[in-house]
Amino acid sequence: MENEKIQEIKQLIIDKKAREFKTAIEDLEYVDIANIIDELDDVYQVLAFRMLPKNCAVDVFSYLPLHSQEEIISNITDKEISTIIEDLYVDDAVDMLDELPASVVKKVLNNAKPETRKVLNQFLNYADYSAGSIMTCEYIDIKKDMSVAQAISKIRKNGFNKEGFYTCYVVNEQRVLIGVITVQTLLLSKDDEKVEDLMDDTFIYCKTSDDQESVTKLLQKYDLLSLPVVDNENRLVGIITIDDAVDVIQEEAEEDFEKMAAMLPSDKPDLDMSVFSLYKNRIIWLLILMVTGMITGSILSSFEAAISSLPLLVSFLPMLNDTGGNSGSQAATMCIRGLTTGEITPKQWLKVWWKEFRVSLLISITLALFNFVRILLLSGSDVSYSFRLKYAIVVCSTMVLTIIVAKSIGALLPLLAKKIKLDPAVCAAPMITTIVDCCTILIYFAIACSVFQIG
Repeated sequence: MENEKIQEIKQLIIDKKAREFKTAIEDLEYVDIANIIDELDDVYQVLAFRMLPKNCAVDVFSYLPLHSQEEIISNITDKEISTIIEDLYVDDAVDMLDELPASVVKKVLNNAKPETRKVLNQFLNYADYSAGSIMTCEYIDIKKDMSVAQAISKIRKNGFNKEGFYTCYVVNEQRVLIGVITVQTLLLSKDDEKVEDLMDDTFIYCKTSDDQESVTKLLQKYDLLSLPVVDNENRLVGIITIDDAVDVIQEEAEEDFEKMAAMLPSDKPDLDMSVFSLYKNRIIWLLILMVTGMITGSILSSFEAAISSLPLLVSFLPMLNDTGGNSGSQAATMCIRGLTTGEITPKQWLKVWWKEFRVSLLISITLALFNFVRILLLSGSDVSYSFRLKYAIVVCSTMVLTIIVAKSIGALLPLLAKKIKLDPAVCAAPMITTIVDCCTILIYFAIACSVFQIG
């Protein structure tokens, strides 16, 4: 959307020109309208929401970020709150209530109808990051003894506010899920045929207690648009749609990214968080890494005699440390990605390591040859050829061993973390770099002391 039109719409809101505003947003998508409202000052966000046509207000509201939703709810009437909570999809309402302050949640629930409040409270009681916490109850269920005509009639009657009506779920009298059938199948079948004869009784489903990440993998693996969710007695309680799965994938990716950057994960954007909250999220890992960095320093100080005898050793240490750290991070990133997508498992550790070992050999030999030539040409007549040759052997041998060790650590550490039920993302760049630095220093000075016979 052009910036001029956005500014024009914002000005219409500020000038309270409701009729012109409604005309200006007629052809816009709900998410684009939400983005425009979100960019306004708080007082104008409420005004803009009230100026929205009734047929799109709730849809626009569902796309607003949490802070804007909270601002609007805090400043509109109880009747307006009731309209929002009744018209929102259950999963969208639950996502919002799960993040809002307790006082605002209480205000919202007090203005919901008793049956709506009961459903919302049920969903809010599911464990965080479980299938139950992200499912919706906006689905269509039919009985197996229905005819195709009866099933289609029910879809027409109840499908307007349902998220996943392209698939219907067949349940028995106890609401136990016994099959699935697509709307396409119903439309292409004869009116007098029975649902029982057309349904698919071999279907993919998940439990309310299943981890949300495993659910998204099921949707991805089987190319599903929605996934039924059952309780411990196999009764249908909700569905998870592909758009919910995409949200989960994005959240998990952002969380892994923050952990890989040595930060505690957060549900809010950085600009919506206070300075102190950002400080708390970052300081813990930085303290841990600083302490581990001290270990590297203490190892380095133990080779003070070698450094005093041959100061040139220090000049190549940063390059070796950086190369080792980068090599380990590459292996870790690929391994974490494989674990996330399900392409690899901890049981395949030997296969993963063997592949990374061969890759590390090719990389290390290439880099070592480059450095070997560079060191031989490093100095003029003031440094003897035999000295340069020895120094090239030290650096290049260290290079080869460091890269092999780094890639081995980078590949195996996330697998070990997964095996002992830890998040593999915590074994990413910062932690691996610190471990590899220690190994590099030990290898480098051990080889140097041996080649140059430093006591």
